[in-house]
Amino acid sequence: MTTDSQSTECTVVCHVRAPLLLEPVDGQVETLQTCESEGTVDTVLLRSWPEKVTIAEESPHQEVLETFERYERWADRQGVDIQPPFNERTVRSSVTGQTKDVLVTPVLCLAIYQDEQLVGVFPHSAGDETYTATEAIAALRTGNVPTPLGTSDVPAETDEDTCPDCGGSLINGQGIFTCVDCGWTGTIRGDGRYVPIQETEPSSDAEVELEARR
Repeated sequence: MTTDSQSTECTVVCHVRAPLLLEPVDGQVETLQTCESEGTVDTVLLRSWPEKVTIAEESPHQEVLETFERYERWADRQGVDIQPPFNERTVRSSVTGQTKDVLVTPVLCLAIYQDEQLVGVFPHSAGDETYTATEAIAALRTGNVPTPLGTSDVPAETDEDTCPDCGGSLINGQGIFTCVDCGWTGTIRGDGRYVPIQETEPSSDAEVELEARR
């Protein structure tokens, strides 16, 4: 389930429910950080998200919803499922009786990028077979990029390697992306979108806590 990744930049975005970094999740995060320090992956980005997010335009967690939608698009192209570990459900308030749609997030989820292209979201499943995040981390530990289940010929989204300002080509230098046309510089967020350097600071105390663990 692995493929040689020596010729491309490998970025791993690790989403966890914070601040509950407990075993085995804490151990998995530490293994990813070891991969980064030993050079088996180029960059590891830690991101936190809540257990449940309201699915609504006024939700304060739009970034989580956008991330889920992006990963869903990848899964559709790949021919695999990410529900579970994600779960969309309707809940009813015991006080008001009103219902709302919520997205339940995984305890841990990995998104793997080769250069600017999203190449895998873990865990995911195809039929009765599941490729777990633990298996993906084990592959990364050996210096390989996990090969997802499903089809091996997945077209990339057209906006993944273009400058958000001018549409020019981006060059990836150790996780810092620079446009060869206009000079724009930024990084890639957990949802795969490019943002300027000054907009990439953690947006919550939980993310600050996660970044401090690196």
